[in-house]
Amino acid sequence: MVPNPVPRAPGAGPDGPRTGAFFDVDNTIIRGASSFHLAKGLYLRGFFRKRDLVRFGLHQFRYLTFGENKEQIDEVRQRALEIMTGHSVAEVTAIAEDVYDEVLLLRIYPGTQRLLDEHIAAGHSVWLVTATPREIGEIIARRLGATGALGTVAEHKDGYYTGRLVGDMLHGRAKAEAVRSIAADNGIDLAQSYAYGDSTNDVPILSEVGFPCAINPDRRLRRHAAEVGWPVREFRTRRRNTRRGTAVVSLAGLAWAFGLVARTVVRTWRGSRDA
Repeated sequence: MVPNPVPRAPGAGPDGPRTGAFFDVDNTIIRGASSFHLAKGLYLRGFFRKRDLVRFGLHQFRYLTFGENKEQIDEVRQRALEIMTGHSVAEVTAIAEDVYDEVLLLRIYPGTQRLLDEHIAAGHSVWLVTATPREIGEIIARRLGATGALGTVAEHKDGYYTGRLVGDMLHGRAKAEAVRSIAADNGIDLAQSYAYGDSTNDVPILSEVGFPCAINPDRRLRRHAAEVGWPVREFRTRRRNTRRGTAVVSLAGLAWAFGLVARTVVRTWRGSRDA
């Protein structure tokens, strides 16, 4: 089923309600978990230990293979907050810019970008609403020409991260609340607006608008979309092969990370034996 085409006319007159378009990020715009690629970029710059990369790699593998899991997300979030404590916002933002140029730019689904571009051309208010850190969401939004982004907010004081969140993680129902807040602040008519997501956890945001669409849906969202009559867009090429391919790539990355840890352990053991 093909969703209603994005209208080409401007979203609204100067005094009327506007049309909005709300996009999830991970596996909707970007293939995989964007926070994993930020974590890898931070690791390469010495932010944390090899075993943390293994943990994030396992999360990425499970995410690509099985979809989102709140417990796993909470676990990774907590460890990420611990790692960020004491680092400056400016430093992390600069690294996130590099990660976008080096990795995320190459992982954007062309089909989703076309949809986003059509909404921008139509004069709609285009927002990214994601559980990923706000720093990443805002960079992606700016680079793609979207109106703005909301994401999970890590607290910072005097320009340095404290290791705590501001509010809760922007996930599930919290996304729906964020969409309602954006609509109220920007005069957006949700009944005439669009939303896009890939996971059953995006059902709350998809349910807020008049024109929801599942993009690259996981099994549960695909089933739900069929039950309620939501359109589905599949931008992964050769869906089954792509799933298998991403799993293989993730396993290779995991093997690399485990190899790093193993080599470190062996070197430490040899050093203690020779001492």
